[in-house]
Amino acid sequence: MTDVVLLEVVDRVATVTLNRPEARNALSIDLLRALPQMVGEADGRDDVDVIILTGADPAFCAGLDLKQLGSDGGPLRASGATDGAAREQRGPLPPTTKPVIGAVNGAAVTGGFEIALNCHLLVASERARFADTHTRVGLQPGWGLSVLLPQAVGVRRAREMSATGNFIDAGTALAWGLVNHVVAHAELLPFCRRLAADIVSNDQAAVRRLMRTYREGAEGTVAEAWDLEGRVAAEWQGGSGPDPAEIERRRQGILERGRAQV
Repeated sequence: MTDVVLLEVVDRVATVTLNRPEARNALSIDLLRALPQMVGEADGRDDVDVIILTGADPAFCAGLDLKQLGSDGGPLRASGATDGAAREQRGPLPPTTKPVIGAVNGAAVTGGFEIALNCHLLVASERARFADTHTRVGLQPGWGLSVLLPQAVGVRRAREMSATGNFIDAGTALAWGLVNHVVAHAELLPFCRRLAADIVSNDQAAVRRLMRTYREGAEGTVAEAWDLEGRVAAEWQGGSGPDPAEIERRRQGILERGRAQV
């Protein structure tokens, strides 16, 4: 039997691939079980600093497998139901200490759209399409869509996507702030790997602490987020971060990299 989720690690970057291309990577019971396990495994590996999450062409993820949902349903009916769940049990992905880049290679629909929204940043192929079709099917989101989508595109655009169920293309997703970049389809994974390599080149303890600060800050008020950042900075600069000699060692490399990007 073909593995429904694949994992490859190269140069400290893990690529996790949804692998049901014949079903447009729809979320079957097996895939729902395997995806968080594989992402968690990648996050726990000492040889991984960044995770890329993508789908086997032609789609990123078509959402719940409606054939299973419409027949025996079972665990699929409960997928996404996180009422009262602890933070680590919410959503389709486990919380990660390492950045997750979503490489959206095709359609990301409903539950698949929620998987994309749970990534830290998104790069879209020119073939990418996004839609929230919960109301077309008669379902409710449970993986954070009503929180994460308005954070990304604004509440009015989020309401439009959810109320209509209409698709938006990659260019619109970029204009709305849903994705960070749009690239040619053949360049999607190479571009994401270059982005990942830039992250790998940085101080990993600092990257992971800052990703955690973003996550924790988003769960409170703006005032609480400011207080959180202040506490973290004071603690980090006060002893848990790199020593001055390490900062000086990195300084020249930072200057050279900056000059190359100007």
